[in-house]
Amino acid sequence: GPCLTSEEGPAPGILRQIQITLLECKVCFEKFNTQQRERRPQNLSCGHVLCLECITTLSHPLLRKLECPFCRQLCSVDSTSHCQVLSDLQELLFPRSPVSTALPLMASTALRLTTAFGGWGTLINPTGIAALGSSRTLVVVHDGEKRVVMFSPQGRKLHSFGRRAQASGEIRYPVDVAVTPCGYVVVTDAGDKSVKVFTSRGHQVLKVKDSFEMPWGVDTDSCGHILVSDIQAGTLSQVKVDYSRGVILAMHTAISDLRHPKAVACCQMTGNTAVMEHLTNDRHIPERHMRLKVFTKDFQLLYQTDSFSLTLQYTVRLNMSGVVFGKDGDLIVIDSNQGIIWSLGKPQNGPSLTPLVGDHLIRPAGLVSVNNMLIVLDSGDHAVKIYSAKSDTGPMA
Repeated sequence: GPCLTSEEGPAPGILRQIQITLLECKVCFEKFNTQQRERRPQNLSCGHVLCLECITTLSHPLLRKLECPFCRQLCSVDSTSHCQVLSDLQELLFPRSPVSTALPLMASTALRLTTAFGGWGTLINPTGIAALGSSRTLVVVHDGEKRVVMFSPQGRKLHSFGRRAQASGEIRYPVDVAVTPCGYVVVTDAGDKSVKVFTSRGHQVLKVKDSFEMPWGVDTDSCGHILVSDIQAGTLSQVKVDYSRGVILAMHTAISDLRHPKAVACCQMTGNTAVMEHLTNDRHIPERHMRLKVFTKDFQLLYQTDSFSLTLQYTVRLNMSGVVFGKDGDLIVIDSNQGIIWSLGKPQNGPSLTPLVGDHLIRPAGLVSVNNMLIVLDSGDHAVKIYSAKSDTGPMA
């Protein structure tokens, strides 16, 4: 297993995990601080921990009760108590420096957290996220009773569909989601190895089955053609659909000989397609070795790089997992291990590594780029987190 401690103390990665998962309030994402009264960690009667300010904000002023945001249990403000164990842990790990500076990430990150929503119960182990056109409605697939959840840009749950079941109109095990320019929702279902297309209200339009060994990543191009990676077959398929009639017009393997391809992204501006390969089954290659390939609109290889080359070039350990294109055609990748979002710049110019987001992320699993914002799906705390440029004032302006 990984080395957790050294003579100097716990490894930085473990410290960071403890700091993010245990030592910050999961409602406001502020660090607990025993020196500031409103930031002190408080136990609710259900066992969950919030800062005192959030307990005060969420509770009824007269009844002095609040619904726990995580388990929905009704708790009394008067029965809360100071969480001494977290205060002790904080003092043990960070005795001389305040928590906010104990683990400096990258001060140069260009974006800051402006909105966060979801949380355990609203989302359960989410795996994919997409945005619905100019409305910026967000679509998330997860392991809940209804597999597809729609949120407003401000985080209000609008509706959900795709019940967990075996029937053809249901969704067994959603992996990824995409939205067509016309607003149809496309889901890869590993449960029955199919791709399912729904209206935004949840009516199933089409099911593509018996064409995949294990469909995984999905995106759509500006024409509404569906691009699906097959992690077992090692292919990227293009599916052309008549959505109004619910029929497949054409389907073909656009790229073959890929190595365990997962994440797929299509640039709406250029038509380029990015695919993330996982080269983990080769005994000569280190574990978690990722290769990113970018193809032109007609699926000719334009560019490729891999996590090992980037680590050598930038002396930053980079474990790429997800990928999207930014508004200018820049490549943006997720490092789910370290909880960092990086820009690689324009691929044809060679990679130019820039950290975009480096705080408040535990295990990012999906990413959407909208204007000057990055919308990150964090499977670590089952939340959607919206980051915008530091000069922006409104969260979704």
